[in-house]
Amino acid sequence: MDHTRSTTIRRLDDRLINQIAAGEVIERPSSVVKELMENALDAGASEIQVVIERGGVKQISVTDNGYGMSDEDLVLSVSRHATSKIAEFDDLSRVTSLGFRGEALPSIASVSRLTINSRSSSEDSGWKLSGLGGDFDEPRPVSGPIGTRVTMEDLFFNTPVRRKFLRTERTEKAHIERVIKCLALARPQTGFSLTADGRRSFSVPVEAMPDQPQRVESILGRVF
Repeated sequence: MDHTRSTTIRRLDDRLINQIAAGEVIERPSSVVKELMENALDAGASEIQVVIERGGVKQISVTDNGYGMSDEDLVLSVSRHATSKIAEFDDLSRVTSLGFRGEALPSIASVSRLTINSRSSSEDSGWKLSGLGGDFDEPRPVSGPIGTRVTMEDLFFNTPVRRKFLRTERTEKAHIERVIKCLALARPQTGFSLTADGRRSFSVPVEAMPDQPQRVESILGRVF
């Protein structure tokens, strides 16, 4: 037995904690799309646009017309276990949102280059927050519409072993399409679109008076 290796217990730093957590939350590009779209839906978005490059490994951008965030909320959004969904223990039994743990954005940020542009309806201008591997600059004011755009680049740039296990760009794109279609089926009052490598590959509009059979056909095609 090797007794030379130290067995001293150490507290992990936040960056390493986030990378470990990312392994539980972010498996592939479609995981990023799912988390960002669920955040958009929780923010009251009625339109969500997804743009990807190279199967989402090079870039994923999710734009919504939801509530948006102030500069203070923007900074908190990339902090672990910071959330607007719950405030105390009893809230756990009343959760109705798609997400509530406050882990998605910090996990994504820890394994990518992340930029968030957001503007709330109560402000005249928006804010931009940029970070690399979980380290963020101070937010700066920018112009933009009400809502949020999250752009992730170079997924797993700092964990090459995980990138090696990803499939082909075509396969990763198919996983992303599946995630979007599932949410589009569940949320007929929301419009969804996907643009991959400059080409629109999927689009369904907002349904003012949801017609479920028609919605299913527009998403999945004629199945009968």
